Amino acid sequence: MTSKNNKTLKLIPLGGVNEIGKNMTLLEYGDEIIVIDCGLGFPEEEMLGIDLVIPDITYLQKNKEKVRAIIVTHGHEDHIGALPYVLKEINVPIYGTRLTLGLIENKLKEHFLDKVKLKCVKAGDRIKLGSFTVDIIRTSHSIADAVALAFHTPVGVIVHTGDFKIDYTPIDGQVVDFAKFAKLGEKGVLALLADSTNVERPGYTLSERVVGATFQNIFGTAKGRIIVATFASNIHRIQQIIDAAVKYRRKVCVSGRSMENVMSVAVDLGYIKIPDGILIGIDEIQNYPHENLVIITTGSQGEPMSALSRMASADHRKIEIIPGDMVIISANPIPGNEKLISKVINQLFLRGAEVIYESLADIHVSGHACQEELKLIHTLVKPKFFIPVHGEYRHLKQHANLAESLGMPRGNIKILDIGDVVEFTPDSCNITGSVSAGGVLVDGLGIGDVGNIVLRDRRHLSQDGLMVVVVTLSKVTGVSVAGPDIISRGFVYVRESEQLMEDAREVVREILEECEENQVTDWGTLKYKIKAGLRSFLYERTKRNPMILPIIMEI
Repeated sequence: MTSKNNKTLKLIPLGGVNEIGKNMTLLEYGDEIIVIDCGLGFPEEEMLGIDLVIPDITYLQKNKEKVRAIIVTHGHEDHIGALPYVLKEINVPIYGTRLTLGLIENKLKEHFLDKVKLKCVKAGDRIKLGSFTVDIIRTSHSIADAVALAFHTPVGVIVHTGDFKIDYTPIDGQVVDFAKFAKLGEKGVLALLADSTNVERPGYTLSERVVGATFQNIFGTAKGRIIVATFASNIHRIQQIIDAAVKYRRKVCVSGRSMENVMSVAVDLGYIKIPDGILIGIDEIQNYPHENLVIITTGSQGEPMSALSRMASADHRKIEIIPGDMVIISANPIPGNEKLISKVINQLFLRGAEVIYESLADIHVSGHACQEELKLIHTLVKPKFFIPVHGEYRHLKQHANLAESLGMPRGNIKILDIGDVVEFTPDSCNITGSVSAGGVLVDGLGIGDVGNIVLRDRRHLSQDGLMVVVVTLSKVTGVSVAGPDIISRGFVYVRESEQLMEDAREVVREILEECEENQVTDWGTLKYKIKAGLRSFLYERTKRNPMILPIIMEI
């Protein structure tokens, strides 16, 4: 690694490139590190039983004395979700806007972390962190108080857009600070890191106000109860639902833990405004006619334990879907969730509800910039070098192509993988190495204790089941005195496969007799022979490969 004397600046993504989510990027100059975002990722389909994925922070742990601060661009889980886990290892000040810190504080309370320094900043602020001076720049996104960051370093200016879109008519009236981006571009920007999520979409992302107009139209014609599922963090969307409810004289009830938590923070901080008497508790909905009710709920992604999914499967303790209900799913499916959402929609229709989802009406707009918005930021910032972030490889590649179409030399564009180390000088940008990086799996209270071998075993069990063979040997003679007993789980139904189980026991008996004749007393060898013999027999008879677990006891 290059020393401080050589005046190089390092940039290291520990997440958020070649993947959606888990956003975390390091800027390092000499003996100082600034962390940008600290997010989690959601488990892939094959990660059985895993709750969430956080970045591997081995490099940060080795250099914890260098870390000056974590700066957070906005309050979505893929940007703040890993903070409780990281702060237990590296407790440094957190910088963020008011709403972002409100959501972080809520999260830290759940993890009993009360000694974290939270530093509130707002768009337009400039903060000094050692060798770094950071401009906080106002942007638009699908959550309020989102910002971009410009890092003034001894080597040059690095601009990080965070997640953003360009909304000329935002709900809160806070338009993107184009003047600041242009001013930075005029003075000279060494490198731009920009959101690539929607780079495949031509044109512009629609304004959030389009959704508000759709809500007004739907609420004006709905005869029964209205249930709206959306992301808990989309505060502007929630405000528009409340505004429509107020206009049509409906009471509003909130269902779902994350929705309740975010709403509580947003109302306390003044980001959501609810007239007196509009919000009611879930136990009060029985007191009002259905045509006077709106329920805002979680579950827009079809999550099995979410409030909407429980309503759809008649498993919700307080709310039952009935004919005449109108359910609005105000969200796009996250890739991989399409089947879950489709299942929930089908269940809702079966229960007699009318369901409105994105393909039927403008009830969702993205929070990410499309091609023309990205071009505008590139043109304003005019960076010397470009690094696409926040996307899978195809997104990064398309964003690189877009930058090249705007005149950026191909050699000045770097597509990174997590762990890559990029070194900047005022005139160069090169990948010079890599650090330990990847995903750490969180399962319940266990952090990182589930790895590839455990996941492989879980997949094996889920696909082929388990067979346990219990053998009891004499401590004196080593001869089998009981068993073998065979227990099957997820392999075959024993009562309907008695002959197969008896034949399997006979195979094990023959193996034990053979071992006794050859005076095999080593338990490791004995277990190996039982597994090998039984595996061969079962595959020949069933063409299946259950996990075989021999257990040997002595008496």
